[in-house]
Amino acid sequence: MSDAHGHEHGGSRWAAVRHRAGHLLTPHSHDSAGKVDSQLESSKEGIRALWISLLVLGATAALQLVILLFSGSVALLGDTLHNAADALTAVPLGVAFIVGRRLANRRYTYGYGRGEDLAGIIIVLTIAASAFFAGYEAVDRLLNPAEVTHLPWVAVAGVIGFAGNEVVARYRIRIGRKIGSAALVADGLHARTDGFTSLAVLVGAGGVAIGWRWADPVVGLAITVAIVFVLKDAAREVYRRLMDAVDPTLIDTAERTLADTPGVKRVAALRMRWIGHRLHAETDVVVADTLTVVEAHAIALEAEHRLLHAVPRLTAATIHTDPDLVDAHASVAHHR
Repeated sequence: MSDAHGHEHGGSRWAAVRHRAGHLLTPHSHDSAGKVDSQLESSKEGIRALWISLLVLGATAALQLVILLFSGSVALLGDTLHNAADALTAVPLGVAFIVGRRLANRRYTYGYGRGEDLAGIIIVLTIAASAFFAGYEAVDRLLNPAEVTHLPWVAVAGVIGFAGNEVVARYRIRIGRKIGSAALVADGLHARTDGFTSLAVLVGAGGVAIGWRWADPVVGLAITVAIVFVLKDAAREVYRRLMDAVDPTLIDTAERTLADTPGVKRVAALRMRWIGHRLHAETDVVVADTLTVVEAHAIALEAEHRLLHAVPRLTAATIHTDPDLVDAHASVAHHR
């Protein structure tokens, strides 16, 4: 038994401010499921916003790369790789929309949602390589100082990085609020935070301009740390997906919902897994042993309906009803 339900989630201005502040203090997640909600997925305007954002961040990184090639700034190298890594993390989401729309068949009976996880592995490896390269170049520059040239252009590249992220932030937030997508608004706030990382390139260029040759590689190392945080979050989410992990609070919500369903005596077993950015559930619920098959089926339908409404991103639930054998044995003993 399965169904799909959309839920609109709004947020206050204060909630958005707190979310933005949280991104400044803690690493952000790149879990694709967390970036998708029903409003975003069902809106062509929302999908367009994701792809335009990817193109803008890609163009930002490309412009920075041009300046990087003749300036030799490792701080700029780190920021270029950071913006490229951020753009790349949108790829699994694109894969989820394109590949995940293919219908299930006799070979892929659960559909093609796992394609998102395969893309995630590739992205993690790419980000890991960029973090290693940026870190290696920064350390090498500290040990073997070299001149950074075209400092005004390096500063311009930092401003380009900030401007690119800010454009993406404003666009995502505007479209997200227009279509009611909390996920797209959150991703816009994330892009705005990343813009301040790009401004660190200005600090490095300013330090070199006043004679602090170590400023450029030190800023490069700082930006490398930012890339490592991106890598940590992305790798953790991909690992959890491959191991079929889900947030325990979702299990708690599902168990409470099932237990509160009229006719359900207790929940015997409950399993959930992500397939792409959608949740699937399987559960065994215990019902009275005196019920007919039709009555037990009606309870299962009601439990499924409640579950699909209570658990975000849950789009399919298989519910099996078991008779209460404890009551059955007690009844047999009584009649003896």
